[in-house]
Amino acid sequence: MTTFREFQELMKKLYYERDKSRGVEKTYMWLVEEVGELGRAILKNNVENIKEEVADVIAWLASLCNLLGIDMEEAVKMKYPGKCPKCGSIPCRCNTR
Repeated sequence: MTTFREFQELMKKLYYERDKSRGVEKTYMWLVEEVGELGRAILKNNVENIKEEVADVIAWLASLCNLLGIDMEEAVKMKYPGKCPKCGSIPCRCNTR
């Protein structure tokens, strides 16, 4: 797997039927839980656990996108077309945060 699309397709092959029966709301709740686990791993500075949780967050996001009929790769390219979507610069020169 080298693209978002390939990874999303793998998640669809592996889990779509289970995700479909669970539904969008509960799948979203699992994604939120995984983001929380990632946050806890970051606070503990546990690099191996951080890697695992990053993978889980991406997997649950892919599952959610499959249920919603959203192509992750297309969404990323649309929002981030190789430059900052707000100021158009690389690196970003926006005055936020």
